[in-house]
Amino acid sequence: MSTVRVAIVGGGLSGLYAALLLEQKGWRDYVLLEAREALGGRILPLRLGRAPSGASNCFDLGPTWFWPSVQPKFAQLTTELGLHAFAQHASGDLLVERAGEGEPRREAGYFSQDGMRIIGGMNALMTALQDRVDLARIHTDQRVCTLRVAGDEIELTSQNAAGWMTTWRAQHVLMALPPRLADTTLEFVPRLPPELANSWRAAATWMAPHAKYLAVYDKPFWRARGLSGEARSARGPLAEIHNASMPGAQAALFGFFGIPAQVRANVPEDILRAHCRAQLSRLFGPEAAEPLAEGLKDWASDPLTASALDLAEAATHGSAAPARAESGAWQGRVTGIASEWSLRYPGYLAGAVDAAERGVASLLGAANSTRKCEMQ
Repeated sequence: MSTVRVAIVGGGLSGLYAALLLEQKGWRDYVLLEAREALGGRILPLRLGRAPSGASNCFDLGPTWFWPSVQPKFAQLTTELGLHAFAQHASGDLLVERAGEGEPRREAGYFSQDGMRIIGGMNALMTALQDRVDLARIHTDQRVCTLRVAGDEIELTSQNAAGWMTTWRAQHVLMALPPRLADTTLEFVPRLPPELANSWRAAATWMAPHAKYLAVYDKPFWRARGLSGEARSARGPLAEIHNASMPGAQAALFGFFGIPAQVRANVPEDILRAHCRAQLSRLFGPEAAEPLAEGLKDWASDPLTASALDLAEAATHGSAAPARAESGAWQGRVTGIASEWSLRYPGYLAGAVDAAERGVASLLGAANSTRKCEMQ
């Protein structure tokens, strides 16, 4: 049995950033447990190696943008990590398909000029963080099942894909899972206070109802027609389409499905892909029907992202749930640090950074207060 000062449950952006913050403060006695075989959580890349120019052909199947004017601390982090941002390409016309109409209509584009992306995709952010933490402290393929109060410590039980169980002990847990997922997939012994559990269960998980399709091409052929690569469609299957090209790399388009998760679940993936190619061809011309590569990620079918509650709801950036118990056996023992716990940006990448900073600061503050009391 391994005993540490802090256990981080979840290896997405908030969990890995919390690990970096702990190490920067000299707290190296921690463990990070991630259920997936790789870190990243909802940051998921489609990797295609290197472009002829040497640039990274890595495209996002998860979150894609950030907005420096309203998320300055996240923008600062990308700069500190040596990442390079670029503005979302928006020049050219937007295509609009309305129900019952024939040819798509061209309109002036209106994507926010402040929307920025990272060269190499958001996976470059995860890679930069991994390069700065002690990887010996990180354990993937460890799905935490149970958290149990055991005296002054918390006992965590995890299971790997082969079914082997491992027990860990920690003084404090930083919960880098979405609140709803923590409530519906983890067993707390004793149970969480009912009001806290209810608030976690009510917090929608961003990305959970979504599905994204991505198509990669050798060049952005749509620009020759004066198109931006943006489209909105009431015919579908993609309701919202964006230019996903990377500077110096191959071109790409991606779209969010407008089909409800319950309907997508009954359609084979190859059929969904075929409909997406047909739609892109309808909008951008026959070249769009033959991508060099394509990817599809249905987050609603991912049990490490979505619960049954998420599938019946529209995707929204909700309000933050309480991050910790204020009384009872779990008081001062568990702190939520996933994006949905952010007070300012719940559901956004910036929210993961914000919630992790707040959670680690709270933990360090409590430790300092305890130390002062012991010295008096």
